[in-house]
Amino acid sequence: MFLLQATKSGVSLVLFLGTIGMVILVVALVIFIILHQRRVLKFQNKINQMEQEQQKILLNASIKLQEEERQRLAADLHDDAGPLLATARLYLNENLVNQDKATQLQSIFQARQIIDDTIQLIRNISHSLMPPTLKNFGLESAVNDLFQKISGSGAINASSRFHEYKERLKGEKELVIFRIVQELINNILKHSSASFIHLTQNVHADKFYLRIHHDGRGIVQSDFDKLNKSNVGLGLKNISSRLRLVQGQINFEKDISQTYYKVTIEMPKDEPYQ
Repeated sequence: MFLLQATKSGVSLVLFLGTIGMVILVVALVIFIILHQRRVLKFQNKINQMEQEQQKILLNASIKLQEEERQRLAADLHDDAGPLLATARLYLNENLVNQDKATQLQSIFQARQIIDDTIQLIRNISHSLMPPTLKNFGLESAVNDLFQKISGSGAINASSRFHEYKERLKGEKELVIFRIVQELINNILKHSSASFIHLTQNVHADKFYLRIHHDGRGIVQSDFDKLNKSNVGLGLKNISSRLRLVQGQINFEKDISQTYYKVTIEMPKDEPYQ
């Protein structure tokens, strides 16, 4: 009888300890899940914060770019067009009617020359905002014209080739892409000491691609990402801001041959230009 009671007590103790162990295991598992979810949530919040900061940097870069362009336009009009028109007004003052005919004709001729110069100045400003080749003939012609001018300088071998550009993109998209190409080429000319630059264009599936190759000093994607998050590299931030407008992406890499750098611009192929 005593042995039977001892056996029952042992079994009860084992069951009790087993139950306690299961409870502890379940509690530990619940605590682990809670702590893991908190870590995941904290990590996700950090990612969201970094994305918000990145969006803020790109937005500030875009705003600064627009402000700089406005200031440049205002300066050109104020410093150049303003004095020209003021000078023309001097020639056409109210005393002109009281002067002899020869003086009147001379004043009118001078005023006309000044007005013609002002018109040309405004035309040049307008062309800088929207290059006429781009507006009239499209992205392919504008890029080819840009590269021909660079190559014509004799300082660097520059070439471009469009393989699949039968239909133009929308006008505002062509302008964004052209400005991105201008910024990239300007950076290469200023910083890379390259002996050649070559641009190619093609379309694959529903994607539009531009690739720029050069044999000078360059950057890879990690460098671009780092500069894009820093307080320097405004030109690169402007590129990122413009790419957002066309839902595009950019990739900087060194070719597998390690002999040249490659920049790839990728964006959705939209409806044909109307």
